[in-house]
Amino acid sequence: MKSKGFIRFFYTMPFIAPLVLFWIIPLIMACVISFTDWDYISPNYNFVGFENYRYIFTDPDFSRAVLNTLLFAAGSIFPTMAIGLLLALPLYKRARGNHLYQMVVFSPWITPTVAVALVWSWIFEPERGLLNHFLSFFGIAPLQWLKSSETAMLAVVIFTIWKSVGWTMLFYLGALERVPESAYEAATLDGCNSVQRFFHITLPLISPTSFFLIIVNLISSIQVYDQIQIMTQGGPGGSTTTLLYLYYKKAFQNYSMGEANAVAMIILVIIVGLSALSTWISKNHVHYE
Repeated sequence: MKSKGFIRFFYTMPFIAPLVLFWIIPLIMACVISFTDWDYISPNYNFVGFENYRYIFTDPDFSRAVLNTLLFAAGSIFPTMAIGLLLALPLYKRARGNHLYQMVVFSPWITPTVAVALVWSWIFEPERGLLNHFLSFFGIAPLQWLKSSETAMLAVVIFTIWKSVGWTMLFYLGALERVPESAYEAATLDGCNSVQRFFHITLPLISPTSFFLIIVNLISSIQVYDQIQIMTQGGPGGSTTTLLYLYYKKAFQNYSMGEANAVAMIILVIIVGLSALSTWISKNHVHYE
C-alpha cells in the first residue's frame, strides 16, 4: 500500500509542484504582505496587523472601485447573456452556414484583448473615431467616450459585450441542444405558440446554464483589467477604476504593497464566496431534468 501511495505521489508531482510553486506559495506570501507596510522597494518592512484592511474599508477610492465594478458587472453581464442567447437560437435550428456563423461570432473571444482594445480605442476616438462618424448619420452629436467620466465606463462595457458574446453563445447553444424535443411537441399539442414555448419551456430548462454564466461573468467582472489598462487607465477621474485595477494602482503606482495585497485578499474572498455559492445552489436548487 505504501509503495502504491508513493507511486501515485511520484506521478502527480509534475502537476502539484507548479501549483505549489506558482499559486499556493505566492498566495501565502500575498496574505502575509497584506499585514505589513512594505513599499515594494525597501528590504525592510513592519507588521501593522489589520491596519491596511481598516484603511481600505474607509478609503474612498476603494468604495468607488467597488461601485465601478458593480456598474461594469451589471452593464456587461445581462446584455451579454441576452445577446448570446439570441445569437444561439438560429444555430439551434441547424441553419446552413452554422460553422461560419459560429466562427464569426466567436472570433472576438479568441482575439487577444490588448490588440482589439487598441482598435476599439480608435473606434471611440471623439474626433476621428468610427463610432461618432456612424452616429452622425442619425444626427447624434459626437460623444467624448473614453475621454469623459460620463461615458468611459459605457465604452468599456460595449467593448466587453462585443468580446464576450460569442463565448456566451456557445454555452447557450449547448444548453439549447439538451432541451428535449418532446417538451416542445407536448407544448405545441397544448396550443402554445413559439413565444410561449420560449418563455415556459426554453428559459426554465436552460436556467442552470444562465446561472452558471451569471456567476462566471461576475467573477470575470471582478477580475477585469486588460481593457481598462489599454483603453482608460482607470480614468477619467477614476470613473473606470475597478477592484483589480485599484490593486494595480496601489501596488505599482503608489508602491503600497500592504494595501494592494489587502485589496487582493478581499477580491479572493469575494471570488471564493461566489464559487461556493454557485456550488451550493447547483447542488441544492438547480436540477437538470
